Amino acid sequence: MNHKAVILGNNYYIALSVMRGLGVHGIHTVAIDYSDDDTYAAKSKYCNEQLIAPHYKDEPEAFIQFLIDYAKKQDKKPVLMPCHDSYVELIDQYLDQIRKYYLIPQTEQGLYTKTLDKEKLHELATEHGVLVPETVHTNEEDFYEKIDQKIKYPCIVKPTDSPSFVSTFRQKNFKVYSREELDEALQKAEDADLEVIVQRIIPGFDDHMHTFDCYLNQDAKVTHWTTAQKLRQYPINFGASVYTHQLHFPELYEIGKKFLEGIGFKGFVEIEFKKDADTGDFYLIELNVRFTNFDALLTKVGLNFPYITYCELIGDPLPPMSIKEDTGITFWYAYEDLLAIRDYLKTKQLTLLQIIRSFFKKKAYAVWDWKDPKPAFSYAGMIGRKVIKRVTNR
Repeated sequence: MNHKAVILGNNYYIALSVMRGLGVHGIHTVAIDYSDDDTYAAKSKYCNEQLIAPHYKDEPEAFIQFLIDYAKKQDKKPVLMPCHDSYVELIDQYLDQIRKYYLIPQTEQGLYTKTLDKEKLHELATEHGVLVPETVHTNEEDFYEKIDQKIKYPCIVKPTDSPSFVSTFRQKNFKVYSREELDEALQKAEDADLEVIVQRIIPGFDDHMHTFDCYLNQDAKVTHWTTAQKLRQYPINFGASVYTHQLHFPELYEIGKKFLEGIGFKGFVEIEFKKDADTGDFYLIELNVRFTNFDALLTKVGLNFPYITYCELIGDPLPPMSIKEDTGITFWYAYEDLLAIRDYLKTKQLTLLQIIRSFFKKKAYAVWDWKDPKPAFSYAGMIGRKVIKRVTNR
């Protein structure tokens, strides 16, 4: 029997794309979650098993033991693929223990967590000569003077631990326009016992957000890569990709490769950059150390990163590959893009004509697939229930 692929976080379309990317190659996929509720990725025809485990946050040790017990029953080590930051953090915490039973790209315990932590990531980036937005820590002397002189308003109050912040506030950061709003944001974070930093906003519309998506092998060398440009995100200005196209930016390869190989990263990773509208410089914003939101786009342009990961870990690596032309193929997460469009129009950041013109591109869909429609119907039911609940609670 071949190595199975164990996929964590199946209530999101990243896991669905991973499931499909592996399933088309005949790989046995296993969906493991703490509940069956809204796990629409597991409805894919490519899902071979679905298991319910203890809650990874409420019972972390029991969850890890569940994974280990499952792996012990297999003929060969499964490949473990967490599709959400919270799962990544937990796996990193128990990495040395769980690597005895699973195939996992990363070998250095703590590196996943270090790169997810915004403060530690910026320290790493600075050490390796990569630009990061100017930052002030809340415990620095002359804090407000530094905000006025170095950061200026508006600025963003950003968490060091994004998953916990998003889970608490349902947004990535707080954008503040004055000292009063800054104090309010800092108080909210303190009340939630969350550490934050204050950063300068790099000038430029959302289409100044770019990504370097790549795979680094077990020698920590980039073997597969491409770049992309966000066109729209949700929430607008500081959110996740909802309309993103593949576009070649060679300078991102030069910056990203040097940095990632320098820190010894292994496996799939995405660096988000923002291009300064005034200077043209690229600033590192964050790293995504699990498969990205637009994994379906990357697969469609020829870089099936879940399969690339799987093949290398079982000892059968695929030949190096990069996409160096502009395919223009666009990832579309329709539901949240419609919400984003509403807000772009409301704030007059985009016109209706600009939005209409943008749609004439070949697309890679977040959820829909003619060959695998069941997850889309399950997803539609989930959204429908949420809408009804909102309406009835008014």
